[in-house]
Amino acid sequence: MSKRILVVGAGFSGAVIARQLAEEGHKIKVIDTRKHVAGNCYSEIDNATGVTIHTYGPHIFHTDNEVVWDYINHYTEMMPYVNRVKATVSGKVFSLPINLHTINQFFNLTLSPDEARKLIEEKGESAIESPQTFEEQALRFVGRELYEAFFKGYTIKQWGMNPSELPASILKRLPVRFNYDDNYFNHKFQGMPKDGYTVIVERILDHKNIETVLNTDFIKSEANNYDHVFYSGPLDGYYEHQFGRLGYRTLDFEKFYHDGDYQGCAVMNYCEQEVPYTRITEHKYFAPWEKHSGSVCYKEYSRNCEEKDIPYYPIRQVGEMDMLEKYLKLAEQEKNVTFVGRLGTYRYLDMDVTIAEALNTAKVYLDCIEHKNQMPSFSVSVR
Repeated sequence: MSKRILVVGAGFSGAVIARQLAEEGHKIKVIDTRKHVAGNCYSEIDNATGVTIHTYGPHIFHTDNEVVWDYINHYTEMMPYVNRVKATVSGKVFSLPINLHTINQFFNLTLSPDEARKLIEEKGESAIESPQTFEEQALRFVGRELYEAFFKGYTIKQWGMNPSELPASILKRLPVRFNYDDNYFNHKFQGMPKDGYTVIVERILDHKNIETVLNTDFIKSEANNYDHVFYSGPLDGYYEHQFGRLGYRTLDFEKFYHDGDYQGCAVMNYCEQEVPYTRITEHKYFAPWEKHSGSVCYKEYSRNCEEKDIPYYPIRQVGEMDMLEKYLKLAEQEKNVTFVGRLGTYRYLDMDVTIAEALNTAKVYLDCIEHKNQMPSFSVSVR
């Protein structure tokens, strides 16, 4: 029997769930408050230069999940792309993540991989046996010089707090390589969509059983008109912030043009705290198969998210987690609502994980229909 389903949010989470269920014969209405689909992955062509812009900041597709890679390739042609990040520190340009070239250049040495490994081990503060904070994690594994050059200032700007106040888990695996590999990611599959991300989401939503309505706010009472709601908006927003607003970092972008090439790479980090922005992105370098004479760049600034801002990174610190628990307990009592995506589950998600979770959520729902089970409020672990 066909179900009437409301999907709140036309980003990857909502679009993938909608498509999977539409292909099984269910009738889907997708709504979004913005004037466009694709959420923060939205891309558009800059009128002045013809460059494809990542409007809400750069998104680079990378994954080890072959199912997700095949899925995305079904809706677009993925072009080869390797993310090579540079960093400006003390008037010099280095490669990130820290690799053998970075180490040799920073210390003005010509070490072999084994010699570099020994040097970093010696510089690491071995007295810190069980790092509890971001700062301790960095000091333990790379030492004070590299920590202060590449991590401290950037982290303060990105998170608005000292690394000594952040948990070590943020720096889960210290990105240090003892070879000359400067590929920012380790994943098997990596690329950029030839036509941008917006086109992908438009194609996913292009199905006879899907109606997409933009510039539309979610009204909670309307949920009663549907058999089920998949909600990818802010979890605290669903409950009208009754316990307060969950904390996020947001981004501001200062857009500027340059005639020619501005920095010669897609991403240049500025690690020193004295520089107010965290990085500059030059968007034509995200599509190296295209040729443009002009260039569009973004200076990127991070700050705490306020009421009217776009939430990017969930803070998930102690105060947030206490508040989150209250919202989760409310959400788990819902009968016909499933919370999905970055905002609905208050977790930072890369695009590949977002797609994988959406595919799984749709599968869980179809299984629940088949076996006449109650669809859970969350299809993933959110604590």
